[in-house]
Amino acid sequence: MMKIFLTFLAAATIAMGVRAASNDDAQLPSRAEVLSLLNTANQHWQTTHPVPGNSFWDEAAYHTGNMEAYFLTGDTAYYNYSERWAQLNDWKGAKSTDKTEWKYAQYGEGDDYVLFGDHQVCFQTYIDLYNVKPAAYKIARAREVMEYQMSTPQSDYWWWADGLYMVMPVMVKLHKLTQNPMYLSKLHEYWSTSNKIMYDSETGLYFRDGKYVYPKHKTQAGKKDFWARGDGWVLAAFAKVLKDMPEDYERRPEFVAAYQRMAEAVAEVQQPEGFWTRSMLDPIQAPGPETSGTAFFTYGLLWGMNNGYLEPQRFEPVVLKAWNYLANTAMQPDGSIGFVQPIGEKAIPGQIVNARSTANFGVGAFLLAASEMARYVSK
Repeated sequence: MMKIFLTFLAAATIAMGVRAASNDDAQLPSRAEVLSLLNTANQHWQTTHPVPGNSFWDEAAYHTGNMEAYFLTGDTAYYNYSERWAQLNDWKGAKSTDKTEWKYAQYGEGDDYVLFGDHQVCFQTYIDLYNVKPAAYKIARAREVMEYQMSTPQSDYWWWADGLYMVMPVMVKLHKLTQNPMYLSKLHEYWSTSNKIMYDSETGLYFRDGKYVYPKHKTQAGKKDFWARGDGWVLAAFAKVLKDMPEDYERRPEFVAAYQRMAEAVAEVQQPEGFWTRSMLDPIQAPGPETSGTAFFTYGLLWGMNNGYLEPQRFEPVVLKAWNYLANTAMQPDGSIGFVQPIGEKAIPGQIVNARSTANFGVGAFLLAASEMARYVSK
């Protein structure tokens, strides 16, 4: 019966346009191979997008990956691309100067949504650019916004899973620069509130937001619906937070435990082909590969192995299968990154995601994964 099922699954995968690649014997790539793919993907993106876009989350997420590629390779073209983007956006996210109108409590693209995390993820890159070439103006808006936010009594700023990636790393990066302990105390406070809204203690995974908490929301088959990109944001956020969080911070063990538990939960539901389906526990809800969630998971798991938080014996087979998918299916002959689910917030039954489906944030996720893989194989 299992042999029949696997034969059907392979045939179905090929029928969906996925270039099949065996993951049972996936081999560790060389550093040169990884760097070649990283540079091909990034140069393709920058060549086809010569004018950087706005500072909203999707563009900003790309730049988090681009800066990681810069730190790995030292390619000044990558640094210059992100600095030009920051300059075009005046080193700001949402641009309102009237604090009485600053909002966050729902989705918003306007300049009054200064406190909404999708307008704050840009600060990650501004801080990275500052760390390379310090100048106070590069982080002035980031400090103004985050210090005002921390002065308010609200704690539900990160009400959706994506928000953890958008802003948690900003908090630890600014703490590292300023040594202001409030960045860490508010980080823990906001994260604790997020956990009350959307964390599932049974699985160790996060629902995308309060609308999707089980049993209020279910897949068509009646299962819990964990959106891969949403949980990808969270696992990647934990890696970024632990990277910059002080080793002696008293609450650090809580973040480590949540990260390690989530890593295990993610590894358990990887598909045989190396990717994660959009609804993680219900592959039938939206079948087929998806690159952005897969790349964020790959980055998060590799970072843990590279830094001693995850055992290679357990997780190397997982990341090798995932990398095999990213390198041989997601990466297209022209250097584009395919199979990226478009902007959204859930696994959508019937939505087409194929080799031509690409997006800025998906490329950024690929660059993060490739950077950590290059570091891993270098060891």
